Amino acid sequence: MAYSKIEKYDEDVTAGLMKNYQEALAWLGEDPKREGLEKTPERVAKAMQYLTQGYNQDPLAIINSAKFHEEVSEMVIVKDIELYSMCEHHMLPFFGKAHIAYIPNGYITGLSKLARVVDVYSRRLQVQERLTTQILNAIKEALNPLGVAVVIEAKHLCMMMRGVGKQNSVTTTSSFDGEFLKNTTRSEFLKLISKTLD
Repeated sequence: MAYSKIEKYDEDVTAGLMKNYQEALAWLGEDPKREGLEKTPERVAKAMQYLTQGYNQDPLAIINSAKFHEEVSEMVIVKDIELYSMCEHHMLPFFGKAHIAYIPNGYITGLSKLARVVDVYSRRLQVQERLTTQILNAIKEALNPLGVAVVIEAKHLCMMMRGVGKQNSVTTTSSFDGEFLKNTTRSEFLKLISKTLD
């Protein structure tokens, strides 16, 4: 039996991107009809649609799909959420971890929904600074919590593979709102995300 993989992509978008990638290969001095490259434009066209699927997803709808009334007001933290995104300046990947906390104000959401919000915004052409605040603002708008905190640590291939060529640099961005603007609350959050479970 032949191998068959079922995926859904916009045919018009795929065709347009394929044409552009075929031309790009030729401009780079390659032969787009060479065996190893023959299907590359189609593969890249589909990969790019997958890597930017966040444009077609609604983070608020995701949070609200698992929004529950709960009378708790203790800090909720989900840390070490893997993220993969693409720098909008060079269209090269950056990857790392997001750490999210919020203090409920009558409502909580499913823990996986926080990770999904990270995916929605990271699967777009991005800069890490904007990604950090977009995640915070979505949680703030959907849950109206007493406070939200987001910290992202990432490595950028645009710094590692080209230009300055710094292999071990890590970029950290943070955004805080509400109770996390207070030093004590923010310090507790930062201490908890840096601690490992025994």
